[in-house]
Amino acid sequence: MDLALIGLPQSGKTTLFNALTAGHGAAATGGPGRSTRVGVVKVPDPRALVLAEMYFPRKIVYPEIRYWDWAGQDEGGNAFDIGGRVRNTLQAADAFLLVARAFSNPSVHHPYGSVDPGRDLRAVLGELMLADMEVLERAVERQQDGFKKSKPVERPQLERQLEATIKVKEGVEAGEPLRCQTLTESEAALVRDYQLLTAKPVIVAFNGDESALPTRLEQLGLYPEEIKGLGEVSVCAGVEADLAEMDTEEEEEFRREMGLGEPATSQVIRTCYDTLGLVSFLTVGDDEVRAWSIPEGLPAQQAAATIHTDFYRGFVRAEVIPYNDLVRCGGIPQGRKEGVVRSEGKTYPVQDGDVINFLVNV
Repeated sequence: MDLALIGLPQSGKTTLFNALTAGHGAAATGGPGRSTRVGVVKVPDPRALVLAEMYFPRKIVYPEIRYWDWAGQDEGGNAFDIGGRVRNTLQAADAFLLVARAFSNPSVHHPYGSVDPGRDLRAVLGELMLADMEVLERAVERQQDGFKKSKPVERPQLERQLEATIKVKEGVEAGEPLRCQTLTESEAALVRDYQLLTAKPVIVAFNGDESALPTRLEQLGLYPEEIKGLGEVSVCAGVEADLAEMDTEEEEEFRREMGLGEPATSQVIRTCYDTLGLVSFLTVGDDEVRAWSIPEGLPAQQAAATIHTDFYRGFVRAEVIPYNDLVRCGGIPQGRKEGVVRSEGKTYPVQDGDVINFLVNV
């Protein structure tokens, strides 16, 4: 999963990136942008460790989040601007981590002259909307012209495409991002190729002062429709970046002494999974124990494709046992005896913590 950090200049994007990646980000080579730093962070799952003690695999594999810190503009600029290459970079992300400044440091210039996270949040979200408006306006003009020049046999499909595009455009014009719009499956498919930025999930990271109370979306005085569907987390990026440079024991001791809560990396991962509606299923064996992240309720056949595309085509059935039952039984054979191992078909909605063995014909 790829998470791009966005926000106004001087909001602390790079500081938060360093905190989340423990300073291990590197310049991308052939990645989302020539001036983009990428840091890869594993998503810990304690269930995998328990299963490893049962199966003694050669390795344990966790899902990963790739954080992008892109140098889209000079940090001395005054706005969050989305131009050609920057837009292309953002289109490739799975979600955005929008850093909103909530810290007050006179030595760090704010592009708008004062600290107001609600105003800044509205500004950045507004830029995403404007970028999509440009794409949709061009698409409507192009499709209307194409419809006029089309043959009668081509017009039904072109008309459906145009209607879907206009519907989404009118929604964005009314202030409703694509992720909050209600579309039919066919309408969503017709506009998917536009790669609209407002279709992406957004997690707001309020970057506050060390001793301040957490900032929350509900405190900002924004309209409900402006914050609908947004995830949120409150961190002090400067402190978290310093802690990320310590070894684990030193960091834990410092957190206890200072009364600090959960690390920023854990908060962001959890909020990201909640906002995107992600869960994890697990696979076990002598070779590896592995956790796989998927959208909640994904059909078993599609979940199998996350392991290998051939598993989708050759899917036969899924042998499923809930994690807690597997641990209680001590193994799948005992689980079969107790009747807690189920045989599920391709439409079974995979649940968080399912341990699955996919039977395929390839």
